[in-house]
Amino acid sequence: MSDKLTTNQSLVFNCLNEANAPLTAYAILDLLRDHGMKAPLQVYRALDKLQSLGLVHRLESLNAFVSCSHPHPHGSETLAFAICDTCDQVTEFSDTDMIACLIAWANKRKFHPHKTTIEISGHCENCSSKAH
Repeated sequence: MSDKLTTNQSLVFNCLNEANAPLTAYAILDLLRDHGMKAPLQVYRALDKLQSLGLVHRLESLNAFVSCSHPHPHGSETLAFAICDTCDQVTEFSDTDMIACLIAWANKRKFHPHKTTIEISGHCENCSSKAH
């Protein structure tokens, strides 16, 4: 997939893949200044394209981005993210029971969602065990 990306898109994608935590657009810009990225617009354009390709996701609650853990076009698929408040680990998942519940809720109310993203913040297993 990365051979179809522009230079800026590849730089941003690789930056997110190598990150240990979600990154804001400005954090990405700071990391890529030495690679020729000079303006926020360059980062935002690359992020927009990467999102449209299903390669990265925006975490609304953090206003930050992560690379997709299983890159593929998501379309209207319901995605969920578990975000650890301690170590910033993000786990992407999609659960059929969760999706069925949301579809049933929407159908009952004649609601037509075009995008569903669920973000759960808390503590991952590793950080939870360290606290006890």
